[in-house]
Amino acid sequence: MKSIVFWFDPVSPFAYLAFEHLPQALSGCTYTVDYQPLLFAGLLRHWGQKGPAEIEPKRTWTYRHIAWLAHQHGIALQMPAAHPFNPLPLLRLALAAGPNRRVVEALMRHVWRGGADATDTARVAALTRQLAPARDAAADDVKAELRARTDAAIARGVFGVPTFELDGRLFWGLESLPMLRAALQGDAWFDGPTWDEAGQPRPGVSRQG
Repeated sequence: MKSIVFWFDPVSPFAYLAFEHLPQALSGCTYTVDYQPLLFAGLLRHWGQKGPAEIEPKRTWTYRHIAWLAHQHGIALQMPAAHPFNPLPLLRLALAAGPNRRVVEALMRHVWRGGADATDTARVAALTRQLAPARDAAADDVKAELRARTDAAIARGVFGVPTFELDGRLFWGLESLPMLRAALQGDAWFDGPTWDEAGQPRPGVSRQG
């Protein structure tokens, strides 16, 4: 049975949509999922990018797009009261509780259902009681583990969330799920040279500054 690594940060609506849609997208396939929380902002810093919500026209489009995608896939979604927000307490809670599907589902729905403030102290406390983590989410070892997982993702070439890893290949975004399914089912395209050839750099203009 093959294992899929699912790199995620609950601040990302696309990570939420991919999480909810994954069982349908991979229906009929046999696989396990290794849920790996990371700090999306750490990816942005490393790769020198801005988040979608940091560019006003892109923010407007992103929020409309996720509303459409939720409608298209029949997934309940309400924007949290504030977005973007600091996801660190939720990411650390995921690690402290052990990021299995039950934990990640509770985390994602805490953020993306109901339209409340994802960082509200009382709500986070209630979520913590619900998940009953075996470790203290505020402990130094949990904080260090989150940094280490983020660094490990960067070392693998992860630049955004959601990212799925299968057999050493990275698949980025909700839109990559059909491609991930094909790879999981052994599509012959992945056995040929196209994957490597398509990813080769081409000479072109380099923007400076």
